[in-house]
Amino acid sequence: MMKQNPSQGEESINQTPIQSLAKLWAKKYVQNLENKEAANGENPWESAYGKERSAIAEKLMYSLRYTSLQAWQKTEYLIGREIQRHQINPRLIDPWRISEDAFEIYEKALESYAKMIAPQHLARIIGTYLGNIRNKYTSSDPRTIGFVALQFHYTGQMLLSEVSSQWEQNQLLAYFKVIDDHLYMPLQRAYDAAASQDYDSPALSVVQTLLPCSTEIARNICQRVIELYPRYLSHSGSLHNPVVKTSSIRDVEMFQVYLWVCVLENNISAIQQELFPLCVMLYPALKVHWELVRQMINLMGKEFSSRVKPEQRALFVPYFQALREMFSPEVFPESIDDEMWRTAKAMGATL
Repeated sequence: MMKQNPSQGEESINQTPIQSLAKLWAKKYVQNLENKEAANGENPWESAYGKERSAIAEKLMYSLRYTSLQAWQKTEYLIGREIQRHQINPRLIDPWRISEDAFEIYEKALESYAKMIAPQHLARIIGTYLGNIRNKYTSSDPRTIGFVALQFHYTGQMLLSEVSSQWEQNQLLAYFKVIDDHLYMPLQRAYDAAASQDYDSPALSVVQTLLPCSTEIARNICQRVIELYPRYLSHSGSLHNPVVKTSSIRDVEMFQVYLWVCVLENNISAIQQELFPLCVMLYPALKVHWELVRQMINLMGKEFSSRVKPEQRALFVPYFQALREMFSPEVFPESIDDEMWRTAKAMGATL
């Protein structure tokens, strides 16, 4: 039975670890939005263009079903071969069901956008539902989440491309990011693992310490990777590209959440059975080189070490070391220089 802290106030006593972790994530999300608004000198969620938003949402709703099917075609083109390569049961990947789920979720997101409901409130509306969708696919085979997440991601990207206003694209992107975050990251699994912890659990404590700064950590890491590889091009473009940068920050946060799950569950299965296969399926197709992943992991270790006490760090070390070894040069030996040389040779150029 979960312990309670008699020294805390009534609100804290009645708050379970799962509520605490969920609230920390929500507060972090809201703070990130407020920081962005302050930097831009605006409050985008109180837009004066309510009618324009409704018109945009209505237009996108009409194209949503077709867009979700087009997104599946792009997903199939990029990683369809991985079904056979990874020996995934093809019956587990139903494009019609995935497209239907994408339609329902984006319909809710567009409704919230049209009604000018702030993105952080959208997270409360659909967070649990997205967690259930994620569980539905991963329960049979965790690797299927790669197809689902990419299908949802491309649905959002294609919808954004239909909006001519850059300002409105940025507003929509905040709503679509909620969807991306909940599908790529095992947030519900982290909440469930937190529910099994006592209030004074060291594992829960270290997660509560690092969770509020996870976006800051991700941004620091992505900026450093851009500085180290300024000429690198992924499938979606330069690392400087705003869309690529947003996806990169999400991926670094995703790695952090998987580590939190391992710490809270006290085993490595989340990384072994879900994160690693997901990366092996997606990253080569998206032209994300393993050297970038290794840099990200190393930088993540430095960020963690600078923010936690030595005894807290010890809770992460076994899983962090396992993560580093799984993506080591012994497993993926080629460097970025090797790949660039091959590309240049194929194009008849010299570096």
